[in-house]
Amino acid sequence: MTASPLLRVRDLRVGFGRQPAANEVLKGVSFELAAGETLAVVGESGSGKSVMALSVNRLVDFGGGRITGGGIELCRRDGSILDVTGATEHDLRHVRGRDIGMIFQEPMTSLNPVHTIGRQIEEAFRLNRGITGGAARAAAREVLERVRIPDAKTRLDYFPHQLSGGMRQRVMIAMALASSPRLLIADEPTTALDVTVQAQIMALLAELRAETGMAMIFITHDIGLVAGIADRILVMQAGLAVEQGETTRLLDHPEHDYTRHLLKAVPHFSAGQATRKDGKRDGAALPIVKVEGLVVRFPVGTGLFRPKGAVHAVDGVGFDLLPGETLAIVGESGSGKSTIARAILGLIEKTRGRVTAGAGHTRRPIQMVFQDPFASLNPRLDVESLLAEPAVANRQRRDAGVRDRMRLLLDRVGLPQDALSRYPHQFSGGQRQRLCIARALMLNPDVVVLDEAVSALDVSVQARVLELLIDLQREFGLAYLFISHDMAVVERISHRVAVMYAGEIVEIGDAAAVLSSPQHSYTRRLIAAVPSVDRRHRHFAVDATQVPSLVRPAGYEPAAARWREAGNDHRVRLEADA
Repeated sequence: MTASPLLRVRDLRVGFGRQPAANEVLKGVSFELAAGETLAVVGESGSGKSVMALSVNRLVDFGGGRITGGGIELCRRDGSILDVTGATEHDLRHVRGRDIGMIFQEPMTSLNPVHTIGRQIEEAFRLNRGITGGAARAAAREVLERVRIPDAKTRLDYFPHQLSGGMRQRVMIAMALASSPRLLIADEPTTALDVTVQAQIMALLAELRAETGMAMIFITHDIGLVAGIADRILVMQAGLAVEQGETTRLLDHPEHDYTRHLLKAVPHFSAGQATRKDGKRDGAALPIVKVEGLVVRFPVGTGLFRPKGAVHAVDGVGFDLLPGETLAIVGESGSGKSTIARAILGLIEKTRGRVTAGAGHTRRPIQMVFQDPFASLNPRLDVESLLAEPAVANRQRRDAGVRDRMRLLLDRVGLPQDALSRYPHQFSGGQRQRLCIARALMLNPDVVVLDEAVSALDVSVQARVLELLIDLQREFGLAYLFISHDMAVVERISHRVAVMYAGEIVEIGDAAAVLSSPQHSYTRRLIAAVPSVDRRHRHFAVDATQVPSLVRPAGYEPAAARWREAGNDHRVRLEADA
């Protein structure tokens, strides 16, 4: 540690409400951060990680929080020391973005929905680096390409709702990097990203740190990820820093019981060795969902009489899902995973193809748990009203039976009974996702589509929710379409795996077969990029592989897919040069 750290936090205390000193959620956190150093902050949702991050640049003030004690000192570019706790809003406006950059946890609530992403990134260049006009446009395109967004020139004119969750998160990262901050606070920056893009973002952050001396506070529940990039780790529990130290020492010799608990709960990816043995497919069973030749395209550009082209979001996808089975769909953000889910539920219009649901079974509603929990919950409704929505929409009375099911599900997803009277903003990101899962299970559906449903959860709660999903599946014969980028989670819950790349399924089959013996080059890259505590000494490297464009000219039709059998219930798409 240098004599003059970039950031010094001393006995930081933060409270909320009319009497913040009596309602403290940070209870005396202290640490120092040197220039060029990365500090990982880990802990369960609700432990105070995000509150601590928001306090460093006083953004916590806008969320009803108040610093009730302690101090925060920031060494600025000119060598002067700024007392952040006592700084005026005028001073802080010059610090935010330029000295301290921030990547927030929920990109859809952080991006302005009425402005294109190009305009928002250009604004960051203009305000923090004085770059304007065509130069700002060119810089915005370059930074989008650096975070591996395909068709960057075209995407500059997109609005946030036109991008996938993972792409929105990459836009947030691009905006933060546009300011070249001395300190970057990254609050779950790779939560929505698949492991290949996640590895590229980590490589990019490491590269920028080496080039500029940028320091990072990296907040995450994925200890396997931070093991490869953090110099030190700070473990938080219930508003306290219960342990902190050099990464290797803390991971190999944790001293606090809570740190040992977190490390024990980390899901380990074992290349298909830990897949489920129950619920193997019955060849005689009728599919509860059957997808045949699904095509979804979105027009782009305007010609004289028709669009100039289209985004081929999903091209020729087919699979079936049996009762009691979990099919996991994995692949890069923007590869079409969520588009498939929305097409199955009729939330978007398919271009062509067939989706058959409920064949041979009593038809119950297909329910979905969305990727962004905050955008999925009406902020004006309390939890009791939110959980009652599916029952009311299904013409059920909001009676004692419905309330009993609410309490049961809250208990099963690890939330207290008094949550019924609270509102979404009173919960952490992980707790909000648990509410979404409970709401989806209210009607005891035949099929649940889970779109990154456990990505926002800390590892111990994630383990409990996965066990809950497995128990409910066994009890009620539920089928899950499980969309995820976390290969350790996919290995733990899935019976079968479908790998998507650039709008197409490139490999599909039995989970153990696909994960232990990947045949397609993209599947092999995906598995090679999985982070873990055991692989902490592996360095992230920037991959020069070009992300294929999904934008095609009007009238373009891809060649018919060719497949080969790779084993029992294991098929792989032949690659272009095969």
